[in-house]
Amino acid sequence: MSSRLIGVGVGPGDPELVTVKGVNALRAADVVVVPVMDTGERGRAEATVLHYVPAEKVVRVVFALNERSDRARREAAWDAAGERVAGLLGAHGAVAFATIGDPNVYSTFTYLAQTVAELVPGTVVETVPGITAMQDLAARSGAVLTEGTEPLTLVPVTAGAAVLKEALAGPGTVVAYKFGRQAREVAEALRDSGRLDDAVWGSALGLEEESIRPAADLDGAALPYLSTLIAPARREGGRGGKL
Repeated sequence: MSSRLIGVGVGPGDPELVTVKGVNALRAADVVVVPVMDTGERGRAEATVLHYVPAEKVVRVVFALNERSDRARREAAWDAAGERVAGLLGAHGAVAFATIGDPNVYSTFTYLAQTVAELVPGTVVETVPGITAMQDLAARSGAVLTEGTEPLTLVPVTAGAAVLKEALAGPGTVVAYKFGRQAREVAEALRDSGRLDDAVWGSALGLEEESIRPAADLDGAALPYLSTLIAPARREGGRGGKL
């Protein structure tokens, strides 16, 4: 039988937001891999998984998730992680990889699956969708993501503030991921585009240290790296927008 690698989205941090299908996939797998930084501390994915599977079933695999400047070092860590997971597939029939959010949205799982597929030809790769941070922030803050025919634009601010500025100049709702280290630039972009007042940001959603605040409160201080921003569409009234 072919080896199976299943990317399971476990949501943004609140263990109650893992789907039933996600829980079943975690429990059915022979082992559950969780990514950890090379500094060793427990991440959100691991903390969430431990609500549903015993610790002895969890395998911690190091990724250089905190490496932003040395691409060679980061890719070497990805390769090493792929080899580790490939070894687990050789010893077990099904390996689940738990990732925060959704495995198909800015997830480490994408890189892992590519590497493993090359190392273990014939591996069947599957994904189980998870709740994303923008969905959780929208629910917790009351921000409506889309209405009617409005588009939704998702940008990683790690690509540069210019990408966010371009999105804010367009129509519809704009969601920014990973903007914590560029909070000052984000606040300026919102102010320049006239979209500061309605915007909201959040971090550590569903956790004890959760923070959900109006974007108008941004003062330029650095925020947690995984902070999320929602700048709702400009709406001029009318129920449901233009259907």
